[in-house]
Amino acid sequence: MASANDPFQFKEFEEAGSLLEANRDAVTISIQDEDVKSDKQRKAGANGYEEDPLTDDDSTQLLSGQKESAPFWTFEYYQKFFDVETHHVKERIIGSVLPWPGKNFIHVYLRRNPDLYGPFWICTTLVFAIAISGNISNFLVHLGKPNYKYTPEFQKVTIAATAIFSYAWLVPLALWGFLLWRGNKIMNLVSYSFMEIVCVYGYSLAIYVPAVVIWILPFEWLRWFSVVVALCLSGSVLVMTFWPTVRDDHPKVMVATMAAIVTLNVLLAVGCKAYFFSKPEPDLPVTKSTPTAGIKIPST
Repeated sequence: MASANDPFQFKEFEEAGSLLEANRDAVTISIQDEDVKSDKQRKAGANGYEEDPLTDDDSTQLLSGQKESAPFWTFEYYQKFFDVETHHVKERIIGSVLPWPGKNFIHVYLRRNPDLYGPFWICTTLVFAIAISGNISNFLVHLGKPNYKYTPEFQKVTIAATAIFSYAWLVPLALWGFLLWRGNKIMNLVSYSFMEIVCVYGYSLAIYVPAVVIWILPFEWLRWFSVVVALCLSGSVLVMTFWPTVRDDHPKVMVATMAAIVTLNVLLAVGCKAYFFSKPEPDLPVTKSTPTAGIKIPST
């Protein structure tokens, strides 16, 4: 037994032992147990059972809604508009070709998820369809004429591309700015984003692709009939979609907006028909020149 004056005696342990003897129900904390517990927590987090939300910045930003979007001049901004399923594009094309009364194209088919994949390829297909069909139609009209020599008109591709893409981008831009301006004045108006308006205009041109192919046939009545049908279907999609945006506006503004939308659509269809598929001029009859008999002029 250690003496009372032993310098190597640990008095703290004796005091702790006396305290435990006095209260045996007390709970003790082991530093080693805390270390083991911390190590287990780290392992559990590594295995996926428990994870600190601050370790993943992207997940935290997505869950909190604070993830920064890319600027509109970068490819990353437009990448999301080309991420669309094939069946969605198919449904939107069918919905634009066969509009149903009372169905808003944006609410039924876009569902706040517009895409640029469908409008881009529809416009591109329409450009080449107009240029190729115009060349074929011109060839068929002048086929068999002795003095006709076929030369492909490649400038029609440039003219068609300028007309189609200007209509599909500049008109939605002007309409979006106008609706935004009216929405700031009247708070209860329905508003659409710029990409939604571009998407509607792009898909509304899908009906013109088969109509342009029909224009190859050299029958004016058939061409104008297809123009009227395409105008009715395409105009119906635009009117039913943008009617809610101006329905509660001033009557004059409402009529002027709807008239401008329909008029621009008519100008595009009629302009393409008149320029690329104009009616050929009738051939002038060839007159044979008869030699005139010599007339003697009396000399004075």
